[in-house]
Amino acid sequence: MADWIYILNPRKDTLDGELSDKETMRQLAEEEPELEFWLSRPYRMRPGDRLWFFFTAPESAVAAVAEVDEEPREDPEVPDAYLVAVSLLPEATKALYHHPVGRDQLALGQVRSVQKVKPEALAVLLARVGL
Repeated sequence: MADWIYILNPRKDTLDGELSDKETMRQLAEEEPELEFWLSRPYRMRPGDRLWFFFTAPESAVAAVAEVDEEPREDPEVPDAYLVAVSLLPEATKALYHHPVGRDQLALGQVRSVQKVKPEALAVLLARVGL
């Protein structure tokens, strides 16, 4: 199992036309947890991996988490793009919504759109959500 950070900028990124902020993610985790996210390349994600959502604003923090349902696949509508199917984890997302993990606790260097979680950050994330 691998853990990934997925960067969302609520000022630029949308989820089916909705803002990609932590409030929207919390609601989706409760009401419609199965989603697809765009990837710029076919990362080696596998079913059971976790995707931790890092929001760049209004505070830089991880405030939602999902489990990967399927390996990334080509987006049939967008050339050179990929989609990954995930299911938001409602209880863990609720915990992160109320107590996000800030950038300073994640040991993030240069922020890329998707990157693996560092071991020291993973311990903090797992403890925060009780996994």
